[in-house]
Amino acid sequence: MLKTFDLVLIGVMTATAAVTYTIKHRAELKLEEVHRLEAEIKLEEDTIDLLKADWALQSQPNRLERLVKAYEGELQLQPTDSTALVHAKELPMLKSEVPMPDVTEAKAGSKGATVASAKSAPDAAKGTQVTTKAQPVPMPVPRGEAEDDADQIETGSVE
Repeated sequence: MLKTFDLVLIGVMTATAAVTYTIKHRAELKLEEVHRLEAEIKLEEDTIDLLKADWALQSQPNRLERLVKAYEGELQLQPTDSTALVHAKELPMLKSEVPMPDVTEAKAGSKGATVASAKSAPDAAKGTQVTTKAQPVPMPVPRGEAEDDADQIETGSVE
């Protein structure tokens, strides 16, 4: 006759088999998902290669020259003057790089001596003179005064 210990072992074996089957099933599902993702990645890589090849064909100089000649009347294209090109150092600053104007100096023109006296008023906590100084706005470097390395065009890699 079956003892209690035998019934417990049969129950543990059944539970272990069920857990093992569940883990195996989940692993197979993950493996299928990995294969699907690998196939999607391969498709995307092939699409990128195809688009690069298409771009190489579309941007061939002789093809572009034929298009320019064909649509010359419509587009009225002109060659770019060498003076129309600028170096990166000659471009204006980004808006985020422009220093913030000093509010007290902006008011100084309209209020006169009151702001000037407020600037030189002693600081109550430290007992020192408080002075504010405006930051100069940087200007682009003119082409004639640019450094020798300014002739180098700074470009980034597309890849």
